[in-house]
Amino acid sequence: MRFSLRARVAAATALGATIVVLTLGVVASVIISRNNVSNLDERLTTASQVLIPSAASLELFLDQLGSSGAFAVTIRTGDIVIASTPTQLPELDEGSETVDVDGNRFRVYTSEAVSATNIVISIGVPAIEAQQVTDDQQRWVIFGGLAAIAASTGLGWIFGGRAVKPLVTLTRQVSAQPPMPPETKTGVKEADELAIAIAGMLERLGDAQARTNEALGTARDFAAVSAHELRTPLTAMRTDIEVLRTLDLEPPQRREILTDLQRTQGRVEATLSALERLASGELSSENDRAPVDVVEICDVAAQDAMRQNPELNVRIDSDHSLVMQALPAGLRLALDNAIINAVRHGNAGHVVISVAEDDAHVTITVDDDGTGIPVAERESVFDRFYRGASATKGGSGLGLALVEQQAELHGGRAYFTDSPLGGARLVLELTRP
Repeated sequence: MRFSLRARVAAATALGATIVVLTLGVVASVIISRNNVSNLDERLTTASQVLIPSAASLELFLDQLGSSGAFAVTIRTGDIVIASTPTQLPELDEGSETVDVDGNRFRVYTSEAVSATNIVISIGVPAIEAQQVTDDQQRWVIFGGLAAIAASTGLGWIFGGRAVKPLVTLTRQVSAQPPMPPETKTGVKEADELAIAIAGMLERLGDAQARTNEALGTARDFAAVSAHELRTPLTAMRTDIEVLRTLDLEPPQRREILTDLQRTQGRVEATLSALERLASGELSSENDRAPVDVVEICDVAAQDAMRQNPELNVRIDSDHSLVMQALPAGLRLALDNAIINAVRHGNAGHVVISVAEDDAHVTITVDDDGTGIPVAERESVFDRFYRGASATKGGSGLGLALVEQQAELHGGRAYFTDSPLGGARLVLELTRP
């Protein structure tokens, strides 16, 4: 069962008031009882002081005086009862005491007269008299306590409503469509802190939603372009398969179609591999960074490139190692694609990789002696699926897009300029973390 905060405040107030009233009621009842007994003892003491001097003359009147049962008097000397009302009190020590007499409780005060006869007078009244007064007073205490609890509950409900009003307002603001920025200055500390926390959460949710929408838009565009780029080679492959299946071709024709089919299949495979690498790069985070020797990665990439292309010569122009926080796999991917692009599309035979640094950046320069890139295409070649005028057939159009992506992931950029070797110069500027 759910209760409103206002009801909880009222219930808490009622519970607190009940505990306080119960405690005070118990204390008050004890005090009232003791006070009434004390008052009764004072009355009996006063009566005793009045009756002791005339004890001898009272003997003749006690039977008549005590017939109403409103009080009881017993006069003794030693163990002998000299006189008594019809209700005879037992022999008691001096002082006040509550005793049972024939099934009735009496409050009795006993005192001894200062005389040679050693007269002892016991004066008592029914204890029910004091008890009735006590019960009446305790009843008023109970009624007053119940009234205090009811009043506290009502006030808790009234003031609880005012206390939770900022939270009610905050709930309405947050529940609005779209959610309104909550008011952070209500005058209630807890409500203000909650409003600030909710405002921060809404801001983060808004930013996350914006990033999600942007990512979804990018993903849709990326998927559309990828589907478009893959449709052409897949259509060509289907056509080649239909030709092989329906026509009786001569061996030279058959080999030509199979070669074209194999080339197209390689193009699809290269495109899918590049798409996978692009997606992996977009999922990279700061946690993937590690200390990397940039010169060593350049050297390994150069050795692999020369092993795959025996006619290629790649030289590293750097005097010492250079370590920075980077994405090792991403940096290697960018260098591999930069060298492959120079060889495959620029027909380069000689490549020089230079590494330099300053306080804020690490710069990797890839020079080649190939055919170069026209000035008009130096920005477009970084677009996904773009193929330059001098690009060879079979490429995915994603190699330089991967290079630019890795440069951006490292907080920098990639661009082309003229190379002193006669071909193209690819510059990767990486920002130090």
